[in-house]
Amino acid sequence: MTIYGTRPEAIKVAPVIRAIEESSALDSVTVVTGQHREMLDQVNEIFGIVPDHDLNVFAHGQTLNALMAKVFTGLDPILAQVAPAAVLVQGDTSTVAAASIAAFYRNIPVVHLEAGLRSGNIQSPFPEEANRKITGQVTSLHLAPTSTSRANLLRENIDPASIAVIGNTVIDALLHTVAQGAPFTDPRLQDLADAAQPVLLVTTHRRENWGGAMEGVGRALARLATALPQYTIVLPAHRNPIVREAVLPHLEGLTNVLVTEPLPYGEFTRLLALSTIVLTDSGGVQEEAPSLGKPVLVMRDNTERPEAVEAGTVRLIGTDEERIVTEVAALATDPTHYESMSRSVNPYGDGHAAERAVAAIGTLLGTGERLPEFTPIATP
Repeated sequence: MTIYGTRPEAIKVAPVIRAIEESSALDSVTVVTGQHREMLDQVNEIFGIVPDHDLNVFAHGQTLNALMAKVFTGLDPILAQVAPAAVLVQGDTSTVAAASIAAFYRNIPVVHLEAGLRSGNIQSPFPEEANRKITGQVTSLHLAPTSTSRANLLRENIDPASIAVIGNTVIDALLHTVAQGAPFTDPRLQDLADAAQPVLLVTTHRRENWGGAMEGVGRALARLATALPQYTIVLPAHRNPIVREAVLPHLEGLTNVLVTEPLPYGEFTRLLALSTIVLTDSGGVQEEAPSLGKPVLVMRDNTERPEAVEAGTVRLIGTDEERIVTEVAALATDPTHYESMSRSVNPYGDGHAAERAVAAIGTLLGTGERLPEFTPIATP
């Protein structure tokens, strides 16, 4: 049974669900919580996944506690009815924490996909760092994306035999989706693609950046629009009104800023592929963009994904307005600096993580054997 509720989770579990469906030894049952509603449904459609159960817990403005309570209450009777051999969860959302504990209370083994990510700060990212650590305590099989993630788990005294390094399934999903070449539904994006102009792609939504920090992001983007008139700044605006009210007023009237609604996953991957620089506070984008040779500036003070930072394709810059402007401008105006960050380095996956995941699950359940672990290959 795979349980997921947000768009990032859906993207990363989709290749595994497909691989389970193709397995002769395993049957797939899918449960969506609906923590993200519309964006979740879009990803399911891309990968042809029709959930078996839908808790539909989404509500505007609900607290994290209310969300967790809904997941517990809705999931427990399904676990009792289906009695799965194992439960698969992905990442670090509130859905993951609730589902893993609910499965543990039913004495059902938990498989944690993308296990072992750590920022080292329980408050940042919030609540994700706590959610993934809580999940790790009740997990039977830790599917770690990298050797760095495995090392994090070993430091927490996790049994080495319960850890498999498989790469990150986001790369499986990305390569599959980019190859499809989804058409843009917004004609402005198609015009941008036809014009072949440099693009600064921006995504921002982090809870810990709400308030003054996000206001500073908006001011920085306005300054960059003026300083870099050759660039088009594209911001798929998160639907949360807290985010929009902090950022969008600063961008009004700027002709080289293109604000869109959140993009379906297929369209977003196409936009990512045609972008020049990526400015983000997203976790998943930190993994996806380096796979396409895009330099990434991360508006956070820490990251649980240090591999691309070490490889030089991702740089942590925080949310200080001045530094955002300085770092983006440096990439846009210094070809040597840009080249050094846009090396084709893929520390996160090779497109075969789902195969390794299903093999490891088969080993846990006594139906198969693990495959050799993922080893990243850097291509200059």
